[in-house]
Amino acid sequence: MTNEAATATTAAEPAPVAEPVPHGLGASLPHADAGAKTEGTFPYAADLWAEGLLWAAVLRSPHAHARIVSIDTSHAREMPGVRAVVTHEDVPGTPRHGRGVPDRPVFASEVVRHHGEPIAAVAADHPDTARMAAAAVIVEYEVLDPVTDPEQAFEAEPLHPDGNLVRHIPLRHGDPEAVGDVVVEGLYRIGRQDPAPIGAEAGLAVPRPDGGVELYLASTDPHTDRNTAAACFGLSPDRVKIVVTGVPGATGDREDQGFQLPLGLLALKTGCPVKLTATREESFLGHAHRHPTLLRYRHHADAEGKLVKVEAQILLDAGAYADTSADALAAAVSFACGPYVVPNAFIEGWAVRTNNPPSGHVRGEGAMQVCAAYEAQMDKLAKKLGVDPAELRLRNVLATGDVLPIGQTVTCPAPVAELLQAVRDCPLPALPKDTPEEEWLLPGGPEGAGEPGAVRRGVGYGLGMVHMLGAEGADEVSTATVKVHDGVATVLCAAVETGQGFTTLARQIVQDTLGVEEVHVAPVDTDQPPAGAGCRGRHTWVSGGAVERAAKMVRTQLLQPLAHKFGMSAELLQITDGKITSYDGVLSTTVAEAMEGKELWATAQCRPHPTEPLDASGQGDAFVGLAFCAIRAVVDVDIELGSVRVVELAVAQDVGRVLNPAQLAARIEAGVTQGVGIALTENLRTPRGLVRHPDLTGYALPTALDAPDIRIVKLVEERDVVAPFGAKSASAVPVVTAPAAIASAVRAATGRSVNRLPIRPQAAVVTDR
Repeated sequence: MTNEAATATTAAEPAPVAEPVPHGLGASLPHADAGAKTEGTFPYAADLWAEGLLWAAVLRSPHAHARIVSIDTSHAREMPGVRAVVTHEDVPGTPRHGRGVPDRPVFASEVVRHHGEPIAAVAADHPDTARMAAAAVIVEYEVLDPVTDPEQAFEAEPLHPDGNLVRHIPLRHGDPEAVGDVVVEGLYRIGRQDPAPIGAEAGLAVPRPDGGVELYLASTDPHTDRNTAAACFGLSPDRVKIVVTGVPGATGDREDQGFQLPLGLLALKTGCPVKLTATREESFLGHAHRHPTLLRYRHHADAEGKLVKVEAQILLDAGAYADTSADALAAAVSFACGPYVVPNAFIEGWAVRTNNPPSGHVRGEGAMQVCAAYEAQMDKLAKKLGVDPAELRLRNVLATGDVLPIGQTVTCPAPVAELLQAVRDCPLPALPKDTPEEEWLLPGGPEGAGEPGAVRRGVGYGLGMVHMLGAEGADEVSTATVKVHDGVATVLCAAVETGQGFTTLARQIVQDTLGVEEVHVAPVDTDQPPAGAGCRGRHTWVSGGAVERAAKMVRTQLLQPLAHKFGMSAELLQITDGKITSYDGVLSTTVAEAMEGKELWATAQCRPHPTEPLDASGQGDAFVGLAFCAIRAVVDVDIELGSVRVVELAVAQDVGRVLNPAQLAARIEAGVTQGVGIALTENLRTPRGLVRHPDLTGYALPTALDAPDIRIVKLVEERDVVAPFGAKSASAVPVVTAPAAIASAVRAATGRSVNRLPIRPQAAVVTDR
């Protein structure tokens, strides 16, 4: 009886209502590939295979600077299992390449200009055989003294046929005779950081029957990489195809082109598929790093703390080749004064070649280095004037309508004051207790801290800014196609998913515009029209804009017949939650019914408004848009040991519009954590140009245990009217701002100047207390 009653009661209970699946813009739609990545089934380049596969290895220079006397490959060629050895003599096309300036040889022929420069490459039946054969290539060097100090590059003998100077920008803005009541000066040094992607470079090259080649790579800019490869291989671009495999994280240019090119040459020479998986050491030696930078600053202010003039000298170490150093220098010079109103600015910027490892595009390049310096200057001004550091910044912040030192008017939303006030007014975290159970809260971690009485807490601020998209006349354009058939939509766009969430955004756009729930984003290859590189919020703006336009064209194709049937304009119809309705309720049908039996598609482009190069005095409308961030850092410093624990980072950011809340929060938190590494641990040491400890043991990345509490206190949604959806770049600006904020907090805790990043323990030790 009891069992029957229980059964009846259970049967009478209503079935649970399924949670609605999030979709459309503004929803926290999960990544489409999240499941595959967590389960280990996501296809990365290192996982690829082909019938008849050969393995490749690259011989790299052990010297930072040397003259090549001879290269003997005979021993390597004679080894059993070796199928091909290639050097500079085997490059049939253009022998040089480069992201910005094509000044980098595929293989060094006469001179080695940096540690790890490729000399030769080998293909063999087994990876061990390939590595042994590469080591068997005999290279006779005449070792030369390396030029590793960028200041010495001005007087040194030319390291490259193009000379040692990559670019010089003399910015002139306002009255050179202007002076302030208060003057502070500083000299600052920023170290070399490696992008340290999760997975090292890997790729597969497969020869084609027409004499061309297909490259399977984790490329972030496949069309540029294809064009470079075709030129070096001596082929037309249509005979080289790049298929983008899964990208295991990217914070800049993901793939080293010097890695891709030997791979393709070996496949063409052997007629067999060739695979190359770089070691972590090769990855450190090959790809571009953040520019080490030397900065000299002089700030003038009046008695109230209003900025009068900023003078600065900025020297970027480009390493052996130019790469994108000219672009990084433009950002550094343009943002040298930060998000502050500066009526008079005189900035000298240089990027020079040295025999250090090449520098290039890494998230926030140029902007991060100057942010650390100008924020240190603001702290010095506040201390000299006896003004609260946050208050001093508020007296000088930039707003919409103000003019940058490059002469460009800020037309986009610039809520800098609102951001700073939000982090300043946020409650501070509680102080740690001096009990054994709470020792982990002290700097140094469990059992690593000194006496609790030696710990000082500091609060500091950072204001940062970055530009979005390319600059100085870069032609930014992306193409996308949206197809709908049987109620399923497909997006074709060559925008590479690097972790920034483009594939998720594309799905949301189509769902929002067409009311179609099931949306697929096709894999990327160079048979599709180009979409450009995946950096600086480019794909959110340009590629997302192209997807939106194509989806709206399909929407018109869908609604026009219905509107015509009911004698009304298509603009009077709306799509909401998968239903099509008219303004007066006369028409009501589902998208699925309207789509039945139809196949609709459209292709569209998005191209932002043009920009212009900086002129001879550093003036010009160089940027499409700007994004801003404010961070308050709270740190605990053991002033006897110099150890630093970042307690909390409070973040307020100018995002334009939140398109995916969960994804946006993750991007901001990741950027802030990357900034913690830049501030405290990440420094790729290169004594005499040689990379020391090129591995993840010697290069200290922050782990989950190093990540502080990150509190996103405010996201300002003031839409940029010229941007599709009004959204702004989200990842780079917290990377730029966090190191400056942490350094500011360490200054507050110790009273030390802290003029170098990463912050060394000796810089946080206080001896005269």
